[in-house]
Order: sequence, then structure tokens, then C-alpha cells
Amino acid sequence: MMAFNDVNNAYENDILTVNGFTTRLVNLIATCLLGRHMTRNSVSLRTTVFLPTSLVLVMFMTGCSDNAATNSTNSSANIDPNVLADTQELVINNGTEPESLDPHKVSGVPESNIGRQLFEGLTNTDADGKTIPGIATEWESPDNKVWTFKLRDAKWSNGDPVTAQDFVYSMRRLVDPDTASPYSSYLVDAKVVGADKIVEGAAGIDTLGVKAVDDKTLQVTLSEPVPYFPDMLIHNSVKPVHQKTIEAFGDKWTDPANIVVNGPYKVSKWQINDELVLSRNTSYYDDANTTLDTITMLPIPSSTTDVARYQAGEVDVTYNEIPTEQFASLKEKNGDELRVSPYLCTYYYEFNTVKPPFDNPKVRRALALSLDRDTIADKVIGQGQTAAYQLTPIAANGKVENKPEWSTWDKEKRIAEAKKLLNEAGYNESNPLSFELLYNTNDNHKKVAVAATSLWKQALGFVDVTLTNKEWKTYLDTRRNGNYQIARAGWCADYNEPSAFLNIAKSDNSGNYGKYANANFDSLMTQTLKAGVTPEQRASLYQKAEAQLDQDMGLLNIYHYVSPRLVKPYVIGFSTKDPLDNWQGKDISIAKH
Repeated sequence: MMAFNDVNNAYENDILTVNGFTTRLVNLIATCLLGRHMTRNSVSLRTTVFLPTSLVLVMFMTGCSDNAATNSTNSSANIDPNVLADTQELVINNGTEPESLDPHKVSGVPESNIGRQLFEGLTNTDADGKTIPGIATEWESPDNKVWTFKLRDAKWSNGDPVTAQDFVYSMRRLVDPDTASPYSSYLVDAKVVGADKIVEGAAGIDTLGVKAVDDKTLQVTLSEPVPYFPDMLIHNSVKPVHQKTIEAFGDKWTDPANIVVNGPYKVSKWQINDELVLSRNTSYYDDANTTLDTITMLPIPSSTTDVARYQAGEVDVTYNEIPTEQFASLKEKNGDELRVSPYLCTYYYEFNTVKPPFDNPKVRRALALSLDRDTIADKVIGQGQTAAYQLTPIAANGKVENKPEWSTWDKEKRIAEAKKLLNEAGYNESNPLSFELLYNTNDNHKKVAVAATSLWKQALGFVDVTLTNKEWKTYLDTRRNGNYQIARAGWCADYNEPSAFLNIAKSDNSGNYGKYANANFDSLMTQTLKAGVTPEQRASLYQKAEAQLDQDMGLLNIYHYVSPRLVKPYVIGFSTKDPLDNWQGKDISIAKH
């Protein structure tokens, strides 16, 4: 089987004629394309099928799932969840080396997975993803603008009490320009009074609308009514950090010897590019109901390696990404160990809208029209992902749905319009469109990039794409600094509401690395939080915002995720019902096995 080790040579032969392939390979490819309801001899060696070379190889590498296969394995049959193992340790792959353990310095899902074990915010989520009390036991607001939170008795890992002032300090640190947080605009989006001016550098951090009424009472004042404000407080960026530790150690405050936390686990060992080991924080307010003693988080970026180590017994829970070529066989062989859960995330390509060639909306639209999302979602990945024609997953609360007219066009019409737009932008056979596509090092990201490039080449002809992969930290820096033309991106909901997606396209959002800007889009998002707006009116405004984003083609949406992962049958309490995928170590235990 050919491996995609040299992506720059993927188009040496642009069209593949399968006459010379063996009957088995021909029928495998045809089955992938046409389905399994076909006679044994439905594809003969005399048949010629034309497909882009790299796309065929991606599909062959991916394999086909057999819908007729039965799930005959029930590997949890001999596990009694009520009988616990003597050793309570979980080994889980976290996908990459974290950028930092500082919740104000990060923006990725892997970092949030860690932060959720180390820090606890005002609110939290349960196994279904619903907002529940965290450090705050209750909250109220008469107008959705002035929110009052009552804090429980809780301690930091060094024994200090957790107070309302800790949250004041932490929220101020988040928006402080000196912190340079990639999530600095989060409290701007939440409409916390003064946040916008502070982020702009036009006001001091003490003007932020947060106040410690007393040690156990926090008051947050918003400029507009935000009914889902408590839901926003589950996010990593608004968890508290320990002021004295940061002031004492500066950037070294997250070192294992220094870090002070208020969550269920603390750092006992951090070996870069090897493992992060977390141990029980006995000072945690709910430690009595915590079972796992140790969580070892591994930074394995390769999903193939991840699965191999799972099968070798070295990993209890894989990252939520399964190699496409192994999915069907794992489903058959591992039975209910392979769990596919809903996941509020969107996979997209982010245009740098202020640099050529994607400062031209015609070029952006041409690539969006000519990309066959269904082939990528169904054939290249093929684990339940669905083609995306909007940024917000339809499954998100609010049920926002925008179906662009062009999404109903057939393939020929889309391609014809795409070529017309590129011609108008000055690109043709004698002046091909050339650009670099950036993605972070990852098996599936590579497959999608190779497939997308092949599909564009097949559809448009005069497109030359250079694929560039970088490891996680370098990739993030490259995007944040705007040193790219188009980049792979994925956005997962910070909370279950359409604004958790659409806010990233606002012109002032700190996560808007592509610099998309449209005054009407910003206005629509502002209107969603005006006084008196009903949920139905808010949903309508979100739909209009999606339509505006599509009209400008600020992003190239590709597919909506699912969360597939392997979980050992003795791992008890790992939820598959939370669409935010906010797994909590404190809710997990290890059964005897």
C-alpha cells in the first residue's frame, strides 16, 4: 500500500486509469464509490475509471466500511463496574504536547482537556454537557446583565481559600494586554463592562466589570443582557489562577514544583514530549467523591501510533481521532470499545483574507464551490462526519440552519461558476492559482489536505497547492502571526450556543486569525444581545450572520465532526453523551480487570 510520505509529488500523474490494477483493488475502489449493493463481477478489468491519483490512494488507504458487518464483540461483558481495581490510574492520549498549562496563554482543545483537570471555574458541566455548579453553588440575575455568584468553601492545592478576589484577578489578567491571551476577547464577547476598552489598551484592568462583594460573593456586570452567561463560564480561559504563585514565579509558575491549582488534580510530573502526570489534589473540595488517583496524559500526534499503543495495552483511552483506514476493522473487532459520540466542532480551512490570493473574495468562493465536501466527509474520513455548509453545527442549541443556494447546485454547475470566478480574478491555464496550505502534523489532517488538493486539481485544473505541515505550537504561532495563505482549522464549542462559533468571525475577536471583517456581520452579532430579543429572534439573527459569512466566504467550511475514540471496557464513567466532549477525570474510575 502506498503511503503519503511525499505529498509534493502526489500529482505526478494527475489522472489514474485503473485498467492495470488487480481485480481486488478495482472492486475495492468501485465499492467505496458505488456502495456494496453490487454483483461480484460488476467492475471488470476492462472498465476504465478516472479519478485523481492521490484521491484514489487516500480512499484506498482509508478503506471502506462494511455496513453489513455485525458488532459481534462485547468486550465489557466480563467487567463489573461496581468492583474497582486496586490501582486507580488512567492513561489517556491528549493528541499533542500542550502549548502551556496557563489557561490564559492557550486556545486549543488539548490544553483545555488538561485545564479541566487542574482548575475549576464558577460553573462546570455534567456527563450530558449541561451547565452545573462549580466553585459557584448558585447564581442569579434580575436582568441577565448584573450576575451574582455565591462561592462554596474551597481551597487551592496549597491550602489557601478560593475567594471571589481570585476570580476578579483572573478575569482582569485575561483581558490585560500584557498577558497577550489568545482568548483576550472572550469577556468582550460576553459583554463584560469595560472588557473591550481594556483589550484595546484604552483603559486599565481595574475598570473591568467584576467585583468581589465579599470573599464568597462575586458580581459581574455586563453591558448587554446575556442569558447564557453562566454557560460561558465553563471555559478554560475564565478559570481562576493563583495570584501569589504567578507573582512569585512569573512565567515559571506552571512548573510542577510551583503550580498551585484548585481543581481535582495537580501536576506531579511533566516530561516534555513524553508525558504529563496528574495526581489527586487532596485539597479539592470534592476529593472524597473522586476515585482516580493518577491521570497520565500522553502527547501522541499520530492516530495510528495511538491505536497501536491502545492495542498493546499502553493506553486506556485514545484521542478522539481514529485512523480512517482502521475505522471499519476496529469497529468490527473491538465492538463497543469504539465509541462514536456527537461533537460540536467544525473542520474548516481558514483564509488569510488580508494577503493574496485570498484577499479576493472571488478566489475564496471559487475554492469553496469546487471542493467536494461529501467525498471528504463520507469517503476520506467516513466515520459519521457530515459535510458542512455553515460554521455552526446544526446540532448546537438554537438549531440555526443556513442552506446556501449554491449548496443545492450539481457538481458541474459549481465547477463552472468556480472557473468563471477564477477567470475574473485573473487565473487560468497560463496563470494558475498557486498557494500554500498549512496544517498541523496529524495523519487525518494530511489525508484531508491531500484529498482537497486533488479535488481542486481535478475540478479546476489550473490550481497548484503546496502542502506545509508544522507541529502544534509552531502551527499555532504561524496562524496567530498571519504568516500563511490558507490554514487547516477546527473550532469546537466553548459552550453550547451558536455564538460560541460565530463570535470567532467577528472583526475584533482575538481568534479571528484570518482577519475576516464585515460590518454587517458584526452588527448582526451585536443585535443578538440587545434587550428584549427573543430566542426565536436571536436564532434568526444567527442565520443571517451565517448567510453573510457565506456570501463573503470568510471561511471554507468542510465538515462537522463526530468524536470517535477507543475506550477500554474497564474505564467507567467516561461520558459519550456530552457534545462538548468535556471529559472529567474526577467522574472516572477503573474497574477490576
